[in-house]
Amino acid sequence: MNLVADLLYLLACLTMVTCDRVYVHPFTLFCFNESDCDKLEKLVQEGKTIVPVSIESQTTPEYEAGMNENKLEAPSLSTWGKEERSYLSDLVYVLGMRFYSVLQKAQRGQNVLLSPTSLYSSLVSFYLGASNQTALDLQGLLGFVPPSGNPDCTSTAVGRNFLSSLRTIERLVKSGDEELLFSNTLSLFSAPGVPLFQLFMEHLLPSADAFYARAVDFANPGEAAKQINAFVEAKSEGQSKGLLADINPSTQLLLAEDVRLAVNVKQAFLLKEPQEFFVDSNTKVLVPMLSIMGTFKYKTDASGTFSVVEIPISKTALLVLLQPINGSDLESVESKLTWQSSAWLQWLSPREIKLVLPALTLEDSSDLQELLADMELPELLGKGADFSKISNASLTVGKVINKAFFKLASDGTDQPEDPAAQKEDGAYLDVTLNKPFLFAVFEKQSRAMLFLGRVVNPLHED
Repeated sequence: MNLVADLLYLLACLTMVTCDRVYVHPFTLFCFNESDCDKLEKLVQEGKTIVPVSIESQTTPEYEAGMNENKLEAPSLSTWGKEERSYLSDLVYVLGMRFYSVLQKAQRGQNVLLSPTSLYSSLVSFYLGASNQTALDLQGLLGFVPPSGNPDCTSTAVGRNFLSSLRTIERLVKSGDEELLFSNTLSLFSAPGVPLFQLFMEHLLPSADAFYARAVDFANPGEAAKQINAFVEAKSEGQSKGLLADINPSTQLLLAEDVRLAVNVKQAFLLKEPQEFFVDSNTKVLVPMLSIMGTFKYKTDASGTFSVVEIPISKTALLVLLQPINGSDLESVESKLTWQSSAWLQWLSPREIKLVLPALTLEDSSDLQELLADMELPELLGKGADFSKISNASLTVGKVINKAFFKLASDGTDQPEDPAAQKEDGAYLDVTLNKPFLFAVFEKQSRAMLFLGRVVNPLHED
């Protein structure tokens, strides 16, 4: 780093009240004192480890109990400026879109659902446990470049800040909103007898509502998959089923993150009769439809091929819907969108709209290993990767599962006799989503993208 850059960075640090706050200027997200590095290095050298208990154990281990019983107060972003909020949100958006592009091609003609915040969080978790070139490679994929310094300290300090920030964004989603149910569960499964560094485990604890770390014998992959599926289903009280279909017997570490959002939208009513939805030019299905009226943000693109509408679906979450118009189809619209730019989400204007869209229940799973392989990055979490800050044993990372669930329903509001009775003809813009469309869910304050999906057939949950 040259002298001018050094001075700019130093000035950025000095202008902040403190460098250990979670919500700081983008430059100071990476700002930490050498004494902090010394403390972290000492903890790493101490090398305290935890050997996870068997997945068959009926008792809750001590290392899980503290987090899962801790009830945190509702957070605030009041001290986090607009620039700082958009910084992490932009990183999540860009990586989420890269993953969506992979799934878009792999699941052509099918529904797609993923959680960009969850996928980003999973990668940050591995970044926390990475050293040397693996840490640098993950850092590049995550999209940020920290200042020069001890790279091992950087991955720990920066990774910890990013996980904490992502966690706060997710906690904001469900703060004080009875119409919305949001949860994030993180499960870590290791081979029997594999020690995991206590420091790594402690850094992961705040990253989810519930955290589990258990030992599984992967040598019998069929039995291991059954045990993991049964464990996750039991912990989710039956909500999350069929997490895994198969496991590589060489696996020594497997991570699964399950993110779920269900919203009953206020003032949205269920139409009395199912409505036609055109899956393609030859196929139509009858689906339950919701109707909601109000002043929402809206635009059509310059070429007139798609429209975008943004509506609040709760006090803390926004739903953005993109649909092809004027004879365009979704695949052609997707091919024209620049996924590295969020321009399609910008420059919307208020309009009075009567919106009709399908009631949705979608669930989908992604394996980060497969996504990275499709992006020609199979070695990033592969056998040669250096995760010496996760364990002092040589680790082979197996599947990294990110499961996403999204449900959109009415809050039970009765359908009015004449919803537009108090409006003159033409006062409302009619927007009806009755053919394949894209949607995204954002946390309201930070504009972080929680979910991104494509709906081809609303009757198919995955």
